[in-house]
Amino acid sequence: MNTLTTTNFHFPNQKSVYRGKVREVYNINDEILVMIATDRLSAFDVVMPRGIPYKGQILNQIATKFMSLTQDIVPNWLIATPDPNVAVGHLCDPFKVEMVIRGYLSGHAAREYAAGKRVLCGVTMPEGLKENDQFPAPIITPTTKADNGSHDEDISREAILSKGIVSEEDYLVLEKYTRALYQRGTEIAAARGLILVDTKYEFGKTKDGTIVLIDEIHTPDSSRYFYAEGYQERQDRGEEQKQLSKEFVRRWLIENGFQGKDGQQIPEMTDEYIESVSERYIELFENIIGEKFVKADISAIENRIENNVLNFLK
Repeated sequence: MNTLTTTNFHFPNQKSVYRGKVREVYNINDEILVMIATDRLSAFDVVMPRGIPYKGQILNQIATKFMSLTQDIVPNWLIATPDPNVAVGHLCDPFKVEMVIRGYLSGHAAREYAAGKRVLCGVTMPEGLKENDQFPAPIITPTTKADNGSHDEDISREAILSKGIVSEEDYLVLEKYTRALYQRGTEIAAARGLILVDTKYEFGKTKDGTIVLIDEIHTPDSSRYFYAEGYQERQDRGEEQKQLSKEFVRRWLIENGFQGKDGQQIPEMTDEYIESVSERYIELFENIIGEKFVKADISAIENRIENNVLNFLK
């Protein structure tokens, strides 16, 4: 199937283009950004060799839906969505940290815990937890925002402030917004029979100095979800949780000898595997949004995007 793995557009008044792991951001006249969600798949900070059909559309539509569902509690950068894969928003100066918030001992936190660590990003984790147990209260474990190809690194609040990465005044706002967004996301997930396990948020400042939510929110790339039904029974029996997130990709890579380390080869991704990943992303969309996923026409995906963006910019 046709996938969008890279773009090379030249829009009117285009100043620059930034290529992230899965998104490409076009700066228009230093005023607005056109953010295109590609079908690239990233894991362990490495972009996989093949795209996933409809992944960009899924990420973009989940993110923009949650922007609209949270704009009453946290301002965001979004102006319009002229195409299923495209979000247009205000030009922002991004903070150089990602705000990760965890309600449960899962993923990276669980791996660190299993290695004997009890402090993550300056936050103490209680003794006696099993993987996927709920924390007494959600913890914020920030990471540095790595450039493409580099690894995000855990960092503590104290280090962020002492290094001057974010001012204390701004950081207090980031923490407040992170907790508010996670609380709202938890409530929406619960209404859909899901648990929002952990997630990350990115923020930026507009030209007038307003701190706003940018990039993605509550997508399978930035968040981990469990099915609520049977969660406690699985914990009590020591079984793996039934989850909807990109973790299934990471697990498959680990099982096939890849964790993004030097000298490791990305395993072959067959057509069948690619299709199974696409189906999992669609499953998550339908569960978290509570609507049927409508596949966009991908026969000429680049032409479609270009025409829709050009019409918007007029």
